[in-house]
Amino acid sequence: MKYGRTYNFSAGPAMMPEPVLEEIQSEMMNYRGSGMCVMEMSHRSKVFQQIRDEAEADLRKLMGIPDNYKVLFVQGGGTVQFAMVAMNLMKNEGGKACYVETGAWSKKAIKEAQKYGEVKIVASSADKNFSYIPDCSDLDIPDDADYVYICENETINGTTYYELPNTKGKVLVADQSSMFLSRPCDVSKYGLIWAGVQKNVGPAGMAVVIIREDLIRDDLPKFVPTYLSYKTHADNDSLYNTPNCWAIYCCGKVFKYLLDNGGLEAMNKRNEEKAAILYDFLDNSKYFKGAVVKKDRSLMNVPFVSPSKDEDAAVVAASKAAGFDNLKGHKSVGGLRASIYNAMPKDGVEALVDFLRKYEEEHA
Repeated sequence: MKYGRTYNFSAGPAMMPEPVLEEIQSEMMNYRGSGMCVMEMSHRSKVFQQIRDEAEADLRKLMGIPDNYKVLFVQGGGTVQFAMVAMNLMKNEGGKACYVETGAWSKKAIKEAQKYGEVKIVASSADKNFSYIPDCSDLDIPDDADYVYICENETINGTTYYELPNTKGKVLVADQSSMFLSRPCDVSKYGLIWAGVQKNVGPAGMAVVIIREDLIRDDLPKFVPTYLSYKTHADNDSLYNTPNCWAIYCCGKVFKYLLDNGGLEAMNKRNEEKAAILYDFLDNSKYFKGAVVKKDRSLMNVPFVSPSKDEDAAVVAASKAAGFDNLKGHKSVGGLRASIYNAMPKDGVEALVDFLRKYEEEHA
């Protein structure tokens, strides 16, 4: 790889496309004749307004976002959105929401939502260590539920939905953080989509929120801070206060990069090809084993294990020595994990498989 870069398999912050980083580098000291870096310029300036507007327009084109949805750029990541979703969508204090429990991040969302109303867990895969997506075709959803929430791709546990839940007409909310823009998405099937951008789009510190206009309310409980109201951001084009200008700028570059390289259909094809290389190896290995049932495997996050915890640690150490980074599994589950987001090149996955194959030959 150029510039002495490593193959970074981190779950986030993660790799960004090299052409995007090169373009950012070329504009670092003087953005298009402005005499300033984007990090230095006023968020009220015409120059930055154009950056923000282009980012939204390109994302709308990329995803085919309908006109009756707002696109918001909100500071903070998942931890903020866990609260904002519940604060804004539970229709009164003590509202009710349904959550599907599929791993570490949906569990965190559930815990946060319980602070603001009643949470009903309508399906769970906890019985098998979150190694699959539960059947969501006939969920027991109360008539008075305000929304149904899923983590569409569990970053730590490595599962993803290939069929959305039957919400019985209730609003579907999805955390798409670790699969955002990795494949086509019919936005009209959701009431709200949010994604922390540090996994598959840009630098940490911001979430993209795509929300249907009828869900934006001005009658929120008094305890909801001004900044944590979706209406605040929608009414001010995400410029109520100084936003994360740098993240908006970098994400905008990634949106253009994806548009210029075939859009989400082409990206999905590349992701399927990359993931198949790693999963085919794991399926045929006698030393390494995947942690997720085949039908629910994520194309973005691939958790796997060796014969023991000690061997897992030895593999991680050897991988670092070989020039790979961040293959250690999340501290809550252990094992190994390769996150192969959009920006991970195919040759990076091939190089990883070559390393794992050689390691197996020497240690099995």
